[in-house]
Amino acid sequence: MASHCPNGRWSLRLGLVAGFFSMALSGAVSAADVKLRVMQTTDLHMHAMNFDYYRNTEVDGFGLARTATLIRDARAEARNSVLFDNGDLIQGNPMGDFMARSRGLSYGEVHPMFKAMNLLGYDAANVGNHEFNYGLEFLLKSLSGANFPYVLSNVYAVDGDDDASNDKHYFQPYIILSRRVMDEEGAWHDLKIGVIGFTPPQIMSWDKAHLEGKVSVRGIVETAEALVPEMRDAGADIVIAIPHSGLAKSHPDGLKENATAELSKVAGIDAILFGHAHSVFPSKAYEDFPGADLEKGTLNGVPSVMPGFWGSHLGLIDLTLTNNGDSWSVVDSSVENRPIFRREGRKRIAIVGSQQDIVDAVKEEHEGTIEWVGQPVGTITSPINSFFALVQDDPSIQIVNNAQAWYGKQVIEGTEYEGLPVLSAGAPFKAGGRGGPEYFTNLPAGEIAIRNVADLYIYPNTARLVKLNGAQVKEWLERSAAQFNMIDPASTEVQQLISETHPSYNFDVIDGVTYSIDVTQPAKYGDKGELMNEDASRIVDLSFNGAPVDPEQEFVVVTNNYRAGGGGTFPSLDGSTIIVEAPQTNRQVLVDYILASGELDPQADSNWGFAPIDGDVQIVFDTAPTAAEASNAANFEFMETLENGFARYRIQMGE
Repeated sequence: MASHCPNGRWSLRLGLVAGFFSMALSGAVSAADVKLRVMQTTDLHMHAMNFDYYRNTEVDGFGLARTATLIRDARAEARNSVLFDNGDLIQGNPMGDFMARSRGLSYGEVHPMFKAMNLLGYDAANVGNHEFNYGLEFLLKSLSGANFPYVLSNVYAVDGDDDASNDKHYFQPYIILSRRVMDEEGAWHDLKIGVIGFTPPQIMSWDKAHLEGKVSVRGIVETAEALVPEMRDAGADIVIAIPHSGLAKSHPDGLKENATAELSKVAGIDAILFGHAHSVFPSKAYEDFPGADLEKGTLNGVPSVMPGFWGSHLGLIDLTLTNNGDSWSVVDSSVENRPIFRREGRKRIAIVGSQQDIVDAVKEEHEGTIEWVGQPVGTITSPINSFFALVQDDPSIQIVNNAQAWYGKQVIEGTEYEGLPVLSAGAPFKAGGRGGPEYFTNLPAGEIAIRNVADLYIYPNTARLVKLNGAQVKEWLERSAAQFNMIDPASTEVQQLISETHPSYNFDVIDGVTYSIDVTQPAKYGDKGELMNEDASRIVDLSFNGAPVDPEQEFVVVTNNYRAGGGGTFPSLDGSTIIVEAPQTNRQVLVDYILASGELDPQADSNWGFAPIDGDVQIVFDTAPTAAEASNAANFEFMETLENGFARYRIQMGE
């Protein structure tokens, strides 16, 4: 029925008395505004619980059980609200692997993520790229347990002909939700909300084994340009786009992976809920991004939000809608990301607690995962420790680099990059320093469990592949060599080798080439990546396959999103050299490598070392007091145990 405006005038399309009766009977709306709260989660990656399965402990920084509190609070604040998920849901932590690789799932069973999400009353969701990691059959079994519809518009079923005009969508491309909404004067109206989803076209490379010959993909923007007008013609009053796609200023050749900015220019889209980049929008991270209004929370004028990852934030877009008698339009908006924690220094402090019904819903699978990650998944035939990771090639980095190279070769197979040499860059994450004398990796030979992987790769980075030439690889290593103080070969004084101001996670070892580091030369770069000595060269004898590296030779290097995107300020690593934004976390790559290998000998291959220094130079470094028990301690001379708990060793750099 029609509603009354504050000034007592009826909203009439033609302003005629006869029209008044017609509109009253047909349910036309008044000019009173409708406020609609649009909520989003994204990149949950199986984090139903605020629990770190690698460290076997509860945490405050992630978990849908915590985000659920924000969802229910935000819903209670609004007269009208809808809730969506962006994708990358069923893969990403050990519970995902437990369900797909150990426990399994049958049609009729409800996946634990949907046990949780069904309780929260989601209105619709999109399919992300990681949904395909376990294959189409497991994906369809999982989605069958959702009490809400899924949409994905740019994936098509392969039908065997060459006629694209008759291709059928593999998933429902969009949906038009019918919702009753209340305006600001308390009157009800019917609103049709169009929802369309997108996934990165790169799924055909990332999950080629699962998808080739079964589905095909099209570009995000071209699909939107074709379907958004169709949604409008089908009666959608507003259109909400849910691209599992981030933001990029430039794109490699081919279909765009991070196409959200371009999508925001497609006519007819009223709001964008995006993800994939594991970041927060609006935020200072995008202050220079073209078309972004961080204060308003818009991309090219379209309200847009990206709420972090793993349930770290709840994304909110509050739309103010008005109706001119013929159609609805967005006349105002505000955007917010609500976090589940705050930072105090390096600590995360919980803002909200967990919802008990969510915890109870996934209790069985949660406990099963804890038991599963404690089970052996492989065997290492020699110990792995990081006691000497800063002073010699080290097994704790070697196993990571081996896993990354193994993965990188698979990722580029069948692409234009196949055939290029694959190198791998890894750093010692647990190497003392500010973490103290106990902050080292130390795994004995024998069985290794999935949980142990956290000791080897402590950060939730995502794998990235970059293409560089030989000169750029050398500069990467020059930047890493800032880890070391300059040694005076003529001095008889004790000289500390390791810089106390250079974090060990910025000391990258690159496997696949061999090289030496001459610490008698000044560092070319400073601790923050600033150019200090333009003509300096610490990296000597850089070779590939026994021959000096040609400065023009091309390499593919496997690293992580932090480094490839500019973390640490390394030359040529600013995001522009990325060729593959791989779907796996580096930690998951390591788990998969161990599972595939069964038995591993992680001994370092000694592809790098220090250039010899003549004379009896007193060069020392500090490490764990327990390092004396390690077999590789024999290469160094113990000096003393320091008051701060570290043990001091001497290193010989003679011939």
